[in-house]
Amino acid sequence: MGLIRIMNKKVAFIINPKAGVKKKIDLQQFIRDNFSKSIPFDIILWENKDDFESIKKRIHEGGYTIAVACGGDGTVNQVAAAVKQTPVALGILPLGSGNGLARTLRIPMDLKKALKTIETASIRLIDGGTINGHSFFCTCGVGFDAHIAGRFASSTKRGFWTYFKITMGEFFSYKPKQYTIQADDVRVTTPAFLITVANAGQWGNDVYIAPKAKIDDGIFHVSILKPFSNLTLPGLGLKIMNKRVHKSPSLQTLKGKNITISFDGVLPVHFDGEPTEFKDVIQVDVVPGALKVVC
Repeated sequence: MGLIRIMNKKVAFIINPKAGVKKKIDLQQFIRDNFSKSIPFDIILWENKDDFESIKKRIHEGGYTIAVACGGDGTVNQVAAAVKQTPVALGILPLGSGNGLARTLRIPMDLKKALKTIETASIRLIDGGTINGHSFFCTCGVGFDAHIAGRFASSTKRGFWTYFKITMGEFFSYKPKQYTIQADDVRVTTPAFLITVANAGQWGNDVYIAPKAKIDDGIFHVSILKPFSNLTLPGLGLKIMNKRVHKSPSLQTLKGKNITISFDGVLPVHFDGEPTEFKDVIQVDVVPGALKVVC
């Protein structure tokens, strides 16, 4: 889908001061120094993690055409959920560990270049999804990646290497679970190490679990990583890093618009890396054309 130009721009920068890995930057001053003086903008601080409703109200009552999420994947998810299916477009100033949506949209990781992208303000329409009512825009899932998301969220340190250390520390003790997956009319029952429902192809950090997924085609790719031996791990890891995991015999891919995943008991689940828990079943549905994004 082509890009559309935004006219009469007014921008809200939503800053989560407790999120991201670039905390040494005075982000408010950085924005004031580097963003266009010809575009009206406000800076809104999201200081209370448990109160996003007041931020959402300010976004929608302020007459903004763009709401920029300044933070990590969790901040991006919250702001995107607040503006989905509205005239307000999402911008991203990537400050997180993974930056999955920003990387998928090819938004520069360099903050000055990311600001310039917001100034030029072309928008693209992308899909979203819901998992048991929670919005997501990149991936959601159950299994090992959700288990790690929970551990990472409770860590006091951020960044790729913290994520890597937690992953390695939990990897060999994690036990695959049994799942039944219904993707539209296809039903599969299997043990799995993890199951990722992908709107975009990657988790973040350009690590691709569903390389063929497209963010604007109205279809989810369901990546089912079956139990595998430690001997196959190096090759599997290489395929994930090289966008070739879909060619691994350990990975089964389903496609669909409506996905149901059933299991026994309470398991950790994530949506765009945000951890939660659900019992017995998760329902994942696509929302075509849910979100306008600046890229």
